Amino acid sequence: MVASLKIIRIMGMHNYEFYEFYKLSRKRRTAHGVNNYEFYEFYKLSRKRRTEGLISIIREIRSCFYPGSGRTEGLISIIREIRSWVGRGCAVMLFSLTAQAQSLTLVELNCENLFDTRHDSLKQDTEYLPEATRHWNRQRYWRKLNNIGQSILSTCDNGIPDLVALCEVENDSVMHDLARRSVLRNAGYDYMITQSPDLRGIDVGLLYRPSAFMPLNSHCLRVETVEGMRPTRDILYVSGRVLTGDTLHVYVVHAPSRYGGERHSRPFRMQVARRLCQSADSVLKRSAGACILVAGDFNDEADSPALRLMASHGLNSITAKARGENGVSGTYRYKGRWSRIDHILGTAAAQRRVDTTYIHSAPFLLEEEHTYSGYRPRRTYNGMNYQPGYSDHLPLVLKLRWK
Repeated sequence: MVASLKIIRIMGMHNYEFYEFYKLSRKRRTAHGVNNYEFYEFYKLSRKRRTEGLISIIREIRSCFYPGSGRTEGLISIIREIRSWVGRGCAVMLFSLTAQAQSLTLVELNCENLFDTRHDSLKQDTEYLPEATRHWNRQRYWRKLNNIGQSILSTCDNGIPDLVALCEVENDSVMHDLARRSVLRNAGYDYMITQSPDLRGIDVGLLYRPSAFMPLNSHCLRVETVEGMRPTRDILYVSGRVLTGDTLHVYVVHAPSRYGGERHSRPFRMQVARRLCQSADSVLKRSAGACILVAGDFNDEADSPALRLMASHGLNSITAKARGENGVSGTYRYKGRWSRIDHILGTAAAQRRVDTTYIHSAPFLLEEEHTYSGYRPRRTYNGMNYQPGYSDHLPLVLKLRWK
């Protein structure tokens, strides 16, 4: 549902928007999932034929992916209509759309302190200001946004992810800049983000493509503190409908770190796990076969008490065996050892739909580690020393397929 759906979206553009997209290089159009041969075939049509009658056709196409609408017969009639209207090229694109509509790609990524350069008087964010010791200025901020965007776009060989679960994003304005003003600005993403009581002001968010995932309901889950625990990030919950008409439930989690030691901080992560299980149980009570995905930075390995608790509630790790290239066996590296603290969990309904999982370890996301052998993620700061890197975590990718 990548190349063709993007073309269908172009078909509904105003001609000014179409020519803005046309001016992009072949490489950038390809990065957005566009087959350039099909694009130029479409470009050769007149202005009138590109604009005329498309909104109704797009609506009819969307309705065919929902139950009880006579999908096969409806699609055949639409294909015939489009073939007579613009010729064979767009009909081929629609066939491709139909074939790919049953797949969905989710990426999870910890962005490593994606802060803007403005101070929030209610948060402890002074470390990331222009006058602070890190000298976090607008140039570095925009480079970071574009680097995160590049990381996301590069996760798929064909097209772009449909859902992106993000951790360590400061606020709504940062999500807006990432979705609308960075290299992702032409990808068509919308977003949701929490407003957590975290002392530093970092939140979790979800980028989604409305053409692939239509949100039905969303809210934030507040995690009550226990003794010795600082206020932490809310859990983001979003339910939505995919193009097959199925409902998908998505949680985005960023559990407390191991600051103070694993044993000391373990109860804090257990508290997050209990809150998540409470919500997931309520979803499963309403719909026993619900397809639920939980993505995020859990700051725990798969055999930890928190992950075992979630597994006992039907949320098992889908990405436990995910691997990357260049010797990468985890999403985070500390003192020469790869660890799996980022996870995507799922119910049995989600596990049945898994196509593939992997850790995205493109060479530009890595740097050689001199103290220890091998490679590590190319992060933005080494201690207090700035480098124009990406993140200290690697993206985790899951591809689902509805059969």
